[in-house]
Amino acid sequence: MAPPFIGFMLIPPKIKEEYNKLIIRIRHHDRLYYQLDKPEISDTEYDRLFDRLLQIEKDYPDIIVSDSPSQRVGAKPLTAFKNVTHRIRMLSLQKVISREEFADFDRRVREGLGAGHKIEYTIESKLDGLAVELIYVNGTFTIGSTRGDGTRGEDVTQNLKTIRNIPLILSKKVSSEYPLLEVRGEVIIRRSAFTKLNKKMGEQGLPAFANSRNAAAGSLRQLDSKMTASRPLIFCAYGISATNLSKLATQYEVMQFLKDEDFLISEYLTKVGEVEKIASLFAGLEKIRPDLNYEIDGMVVKVNRFDQQVILGEISRSPRWAVAWKFAAEEAETVVKDIIFSVGRTGVITPVAKLEPVRVSGVIVSNASLHNEDEILSLDIRIGDTVIVRRAGDVIPEIIEVIKEKRSGREKSVSMPGICPSCGTGAVRPQGEAAYRCLNSACPAQLIERLFHFASKEAMDIDGLGGKLAAQLVEQSLVKDPADLYYLTKERLLTLELMGEKKAQNLLTAIESSKRRELPQIIIALGIFGVGETASRTLAETFGEFDRLYKTGYDDLMAVAGIGPTIARSIIDYFTNPGNRAMITKMKKARVAFPVHHIIKKVSSISGKTFVITGTLSLPRDHYKKMIEDAGGKVIGSVSAKTDYLLAGENPGSKFDKANKQSIKILSEKEFSHLLSPSATHIKQKLPE
Repeated sequence: MAPPFIGFMLIPPKIKEEYNKLIIRIRHHDRLYYQLDKPEISDTEYDRLFDRLLQIEKDYPDIIVSDSPSQRVGAKPLTAFKNVTHRIRMLSLQKVISREEFADFDRRVREGLGAGHKIEYTIESKLDGLAVELIYVNGTFTIGSTRGDGTRGEDVTQNLKTIRNIPLILSKKVSSEYPLLEVRGEVIIRRSAFTKLNKKMGEQGLPAFANSRNAAAGSLRQLDSKMTASRPLIFCAYGISATNLSKLATQYEVMQFLKDEDFLISEYLTKVGEVEKIASLFAGLEKIRPDLNYEIDGMVVKVNRFDQQVILGEISRSPRWAVAWKFAAEEAETVVKDIIFSVGRTGVITPVAKLEPVRVSGVIVSNASLHNEDEILSLDIRIGDTVIVRRAGDVIPEIIEVIKEKRSGREKSVSMPGICPSCGTGAVRPQGEAAYRCLNSACPAQLIERLFHFASKEAMDIDGLGGKLAAQLVEQSLVKDPADLYYLTKERLLTLELMGEKKAQNLLTAIESSKRRELPQIIIALGIFGVGETASRTLAETFGEFDRLYKTGYDDLMAVAGIGPTIARSIIDYFTNPGNRAMITKMKKARVAFPVHHIIKKVSSISGKTFVITGTLSLPRDHYKKMIEDAGGKVIGSVSAKTDYLLAGENPGSKFDKANKQSIKILSEKEFSHLLSPSATHIKQKLPE
């Protein structure tokens, strides 16, 4: 008897033919359903085709091709998502809500580009979904991630592969011309599919999703990709990361290229040369909004040409060459059940209105911040009032009006508390500020918020340490400042409610990993009042080492571009506070690394020199600022004795006069260009020395 054949399986030609036809048919129906929203067959018929494909692949495993529809699902469930650093930051968009604000954006674009530039915009509908990035290497989908904080997101590759309208393999043309292609877009759920999903959730006894965006975000962040595959997600591309790819010089060309590669793009993509038309296009899109089968919250306007985008540049987290023109927020009427006071990590006491739950822009709203005492007085709001609520930017709930005609006389006035609602310490309103503060640094509410901030993704990124756990750690006196996290033991953690062995070990592992964060993250984590992500990065790049920042003085801080007197004083106050100094010492004893922040600078004739820029120049000021910084100089906001040069354009104003009086060298653009001529040799070195 012959031994059984082991190795490559012989596949009958008829099976091969049927298999290939099935793949073509399934892709065709996927395109009709997910791309065009025009299905030709029932779900039952589609399932029959898919089941036959799976049966053939089960019988003949060697027949399976890498981009078979079946290969979109099948990976083992994950235990956690890994972080992915975006090669080019995923920026968020500035928002406008009126014609006047859009006209101001257009004016800034024209001033930024200067005379002689013909400006063309692209228009797209702004989808209300979850932003993601798809990386294709040699035409094959390799890594997919969420936007996250713009710099780092979560690796959700397996889940994105389950979305049937995301191409797994692009054309041969792409693989040869663009070996690395990063496609960006939104993951959404159509309204019709969302209705069916919520109905299915109800039938299974599960809570319904509040809106399609929440459903899309929650579905994409499932650790089990099979769960994601069961949700009706689709992907709509809105661009690519790079602006220097050959043959793709404009946003419009990129969108047509993506469409040719079978990506879904906005059906309202338009190229506009006359800015006057944009307002009418916005009004038309707002009018048809209720009839669309997907959620949009506005219109995205982008400068079309990439070379102009580069000139305009970006500010902090947003580009100067694009804007989101948002629809007016939806409003709803409800009743104020109570007004409570919460305490933040900096001691600010914030009044919060507890509302009779009401649906606004597809979300159930039950709380709205009243910000401060001035807001309470301005609205003349009372417990029991009927109010109008809207979601600012379709996100943050806010009370915009009290309907005083509906008052019954039983409403109760409120005033800011004289003591902290958390610790009972006296609350004060510092002169010149709108907020009341608790000045007790040991206040439990502040500590909970400080812990939550310390562990956040943009700071020390301690996975598993959320608000509830932070509250338990404080209530059980296990943590008295963030540094105490590094002294927790498994035995102590197991005393907490719902804390098991595995959860405790995972938390300790995350805490241990956080000891190796970068310097900007550590500065953010400290929670210095007024010091956010941008300022933290600036401080890290300026001082290089933590101890230099720790020991710096007020004047040195004021010389840092972007650091004003309020933030400078806040930094000094933080580092001179005995409690904060003790916490930093504990962090160092726990072997938290405070790494040197290495950046590449160029040594030139202006290395270490300080510039002030004033007047109207032929290019945006940020263009010259970058040139100066790349050559080793620095730019500050005002003329002082420390200023070496004033770069002056037309109509320079008072800075010019002040520089003249102090005999500071004043440069024209031509003189500045000569100063930075190639004859001034540039040498790369790492800072700090």
